[in-house]
Amino acid sequence: MGFFEKLKQGLSKTKESFNDKINDVFSAFRKVDKELLEELEEALIMSDIGMDTSLKIIANLRERIKKQNIQDTQQVKEVLREEMMEILDSVDASLKLDTKPAVILVVGVNGVGKTTSIGKIASRLHKDGKKVVVAAADTFRAAAVEQLEIWANRSGSSIVKRNEGTDPASVVFDAIKITKETNSDVLICDTAGRLHNKKYLMDELLKIKKVIDKELPDASKEVLLVLDASTGQNAINQVKAFKETVDITGLVLTKLDGTAKGGVVLGIVDENKIPVKFIGVGEQIDDMEIFNSSDFVKAII
Repeated sequence: MGFFEKLKQGLSKTKESFNDKINDVFSAFRKVDKELLEELEEALIMSDIGMDTSLKIIANLRERIKKQNIQDTQQVKEVLREEMMEILDSVDASLKLDTKPAVILVVGVNGVGKTTSIGKIASRLHKDGKKVVVAAADTFRAAAVEQLEIWANRSGSSIVKRNEGTDPASVVFDAIKITKETNSDVLICDTAGRLHNKKYLMDELLKIKKVIDKELPDASKEVLLVLDASTGQNAINQVKAFKETVDITGLVLTKLDGTAKGGVVLGIVDENKIPVKFIGVGEQIDDMEIFNSSDFVKAII
């Protein structure tokens, strides 16, 4: 199954919810007028896109309808797709792994699918011919290290792990050393994700980042925030919390296959100007793909 088919299948709940709302509006209106746009605006807001982003899309839509003298509702739908794509394409979604080694620091709260995402990203990179080292720097949970080891083995990556309770920054330090010694291409670092103890967690993240910057000052660095798409608007709050401490370069969206709230992607990108770099649409090791805005919009509307 190609990625678009997987995406369509994975986003079926979002599409159902989104399309039902949008199509209900289009089927209720024969002409393009103020009422149509008001109903569309409400449908977008109800689809987890978020108030500000929905208002922006409708304002742009209104302007284009006027400018291009659009009178066909099908054409309005096409322009709506274009406006959504414009939001997603307003930030560069390409993965920056230009140096050898390059570093991917993976952050996010517990339960969002961080460990699984690392395994899937490592597998993708391995298939691309890259030698990958994974650092198990979430040393607060023994289960996290064990789970990461299983995913590292499945993806053909090496793992650097230490005892539970070890200083996470020291695990990353050791992993950098091994990455250099083995002439590996990419180092992926897992991190703890306990937001209820935010100050401590964020201090740990800063320490890890300092070690990476000191030991690999010229390396390409990606800081990827993993978000569970099924949490909807709550995912936007998580972005804000992590942005205060680290410069997030991209988002990894998980659990899109189990939610009707995929529309939140647009709100997150628009409000934070952070691109989606990976998207998870299933449980298998190859169910993690590089994000494609055109496929995403086509799959939901």
